[in-house]
This record gives sequence, structure tokens and C-alpha cells, in this order.
Amino acid sequence: MSLKLKSGFEFDYDNLYGEGKVTEADLKSYEADLKKAHEAMKVMREKGFIRAHLSKDGEPEKVLFSQLPYVEEGHLNSPSSLKHLQELTDHVKGNVDVVVSLGIGGSYLGDKVIFDVQCGEFWNAMSKEERQGFPKVYFSGNNIDPQRTHDLIHHLEKMGEISQSHQGRKLKVLLLVISKSGGTLDTMSNFLVIYDELAKCANVEQEVVAVTDPNMENQTLLKKLAIKHGWPQYAVPDGVGGRFSIFCEVGLSLAACVGFDIKSFLQGAQDMDKACQNDDIWQNPAMLNAALKFAASEKHGRDIEVMMPYGDYMQSISEWYIQLLAESLGKQYNKEGKEVCYGRTPLVAVGTRDMHSQTQQHQQGKLNKVVQFIKIANWKNDYAIPNVFPEAKKLADIAGVTMSQALETARQSNADALTSNHRYNACFTLPELNAYHLGELLYMLAMSVAYEGELADVDAFDQPGVEAYKKIMWPRLNEMKKKMDKK
Repeated sequence: MSLKLKSGFEFDYDNLYGEGKVTEADLKSYEADLKKAHEAMKVMREKGFIRAHLSKDGEPEKVLFSQLPYVEEGHLNSPSSLKHLQELTDHVKGNVDVVVSLGIGGSYLGDKVIFDVQCGEFWNAMSKEERQGFPKVYFSGNNIDPQRTHDLIHHLEKMGEISQSHQGRKLKVLLLVISKSGGTLDTMSNFLVIYDELAKCANVEQEVVAVTDPNMENQTLLKKLAIKHGWPQYAVPDGVGGRFSIFCEVGLSLAACVGFDIKSFLQGAQDMDKACQNDDIWQNPAMLNAALKFAASEKHGRDIEVMMPYGDYMQSISEWYIQLLAESLGKQYNKEGKEVCYGRTPLVAVGTRDMHSQTQQHQQGKLNKVVQFIKIANWKNDYAIPNVFPEAKKLADIAGVTMSQALETARQSNADALTSNHRYNACFTLPELNAYHLGELLYMLAMSVAYEGELADVDAFDQPGVEAYKKIMWPRLNEMKKKMDKK
């Protein structure tokens, strides 16, 4: 059983729904709740309103991520904002040697997805011509790690020396700083150190692009710095949480620096949104996905979800999904203030790599997991396995099989083995790994957690648990600073 869209995107739920799995009766019991959830999504699209949702300051706050796929004047993504992104593309292409993307949470995870799908692991080892004039890219600000920060600075300094000796010019580095407030400890500590150290380097010329809250009336710290120093600016808009921000300038600014097809990405998200407006659960990928996973958790105890894409460059999709699921649905209280401690625990896995490690737990451990596969139907590049050593029969037996065929055989075998032992699993299929189908997949997953938030009666758009440690951390840092000043 599967739901297949005209684009070729497919959600195969055969190993998740039916006798011995999530049943028709399970979904029937949620019929009224699903109808309410679907109506809530309509209201969210039309008015940006989600019942009981408040900002971290306790103020009413709109939810606008469902607007992002639609490029229209007056929207967060508009023809003028896409033109502004094109200006960044035009500036970096052929002019900037290195972009350092500094962000954490969705400001890192979403950007890493785009980088991996567009560029791949060996991008920085390619020549400028092979990169079509686009810069090398490094990530920072997603952890406070003094050793890695040192190594990155040292690497850039060495690149500067090579640029000076081989080309007779300074290395041009663009620091892409992404922080809504400019007070994010992880991101800004890395930015301040890198900015200061590169300023001392005679062979490096640096510039800054700030991605921050665009509000002019109540300017954030990073906004003030950008205005003072004349840095180009892009927006971290209100109404779009970090885990949804890959569809706005937070993710699209990095996309602009590597030649990612932004319009196709947003078109994929838009086409998926239109599919998700269908009130028939069997034709609505997000509603169906949410209902099946919710029922699997609440009625069958499968409250761990393993996101297992088959392909190395999709690991970051799984890591992005970890934040989406954890922050959206891991909530102590429901919308009425009742303690529920709700949420499914997400885990990262990659096929075939983790078939040789985690699969033992998936196959024979506790009956508390749903394994969610992602597969690519048609790979851009493929190889037939050659018969290099005919004397080795086991190797000769697989000669002629393509790598993609071997990959899918392994995935299907994993799925069948799990199913044979009452282990729930399902599969999303992308016709190709490209910007359009990536937009489809990520938007569907984002809309799924919105639906599940309504089913579970929790706010899928706040993150009070993340704020809890910050309330402890900042006073401690301030106290530490006072003690240092006294010495």
C-alpha cells in the first residue's frame, strides 16, 4: 500500500498499516481528531493562527512556515527577496573564495542538508572551475569547540598564505552569520573569535553577511552591528521557528552561495503543500504520515522513530529531522496545561552503514520503534559492479549488479526482515535526489509534525525545554565574567 503523487514522490506504508500493525480501527478512532487537525491546518495557512501557541516571551505569535513555499509580494518569500538572494549569488560567484556558515539548530542543520545535496563531501577539494566559480564552504557556530575553531582558523590562514604566494592576492572569506538575536552563545562566540583572528591575518580579506531579525523598531544585537558596519542583511523572520527555517532566507542564503536551485526547492514544497490540503487522509501525505506514526506510538507503544535514509548525503536530512521531531513534539504539557510528557524519540541511522550496527537493535530489541526509510529511485550517477576477480566466486556472483540495485536490495531486505518480526517500518521514495524532491520531502515532514501536534494536543511550534537551560546558563556566564573582572 502506498500513496504516490504525480511528481513520483511515494509514501509506502504497507509495513506500517494492516493486520498486526496500525489498523483501520486505530485510524477510525481518530477520525474526529483528524478532521479537527485538518481544519486547524487550514486556519494556520489562512491566518497564521495555531490554538494556544505563544512565543517564548508568552505573547501571541503567528505560525507562518506554510506561507514560505509561495513566492508572492507581501509574503516572507517574495520576488524581491529572491532577487536579493540572487544578488548574494552574483556577489560570491567568482569573487569569494570561502564562505563560513555560522549557525546552530535549524540555522546549521537546514543549511547542511542543502550543502550535502547540492555539493557533496568533496566540494572543497574541487577546483574553482569544477565548482562553477562558487566558493568553498565550511561550517562553524554549531558547537562551542575551541580545538575545531582553532583548526578552522589555522586552515584559513594557510589558505591565505597559498593564495598570496600563488595568486598574489588575499584570500576572500565571507562569514555568513545566522542568529535571530545575535546573542546565540554557540554561534556568536565562534563568530567573534574567527572574526578577530582573521582580522589579524595579513593574507585574508573578510566580509560579513548577517542573517537576523529584520525588525527595525526593536533592533537586535546583530541587526545593530550589521547597520553600524554596513553588512548586507537577510532575514530570520518572525513566525518561522528554526526547525522550519530551511524554507526562508536562513537556509536560502547558504543555498544562494552554492548555486542551489531555490525556485525548484520552493516549488517542490508548494506542490507538496497543495497535496496536503486534501481532506482525504489517503491522499494527504502529511496527515497520513502523522496519523500512522501517532497511532503506532499511542496504541502500539512504538514511540521511537528511526529515520534511515539510504545514501550518505542524506544523513543530514535525518539529523535535520531529529530537531524537527524533538522540538516540535517533545512536550511536558498539552495545550490545556495538563502534564502529558508527550513525544516520540528520534534516532539517526543511515543505510547501508547502520545495518551493520543499529539493525540488531531494530530487529530484535524492544518493540518500541518505527523505522522510516528514505530511498532514491534514480541516482544521478551509478556503477555496475565489475567482475575484477573472477576466481573469487562470491564476488563474481554480484558482477553486473549496479550499486543502486545493491543498495535497494539491501534496504528492501532490511524492511522485509523487520516486518517478519513485527517491526513497523515505512518508506519515502524520491524519484531523484534534487532540489524539487527535497522540497517535497522536507515540507511534508514539517507539515506532519504540525498535524501530529494537533492530534496530541501539544504546541508543535514552541520549545520551552530549550529555553530552560538558557535561563540557567546566562546568569552563570555573567557571574563568571564578574569574577574574572575582579582578578
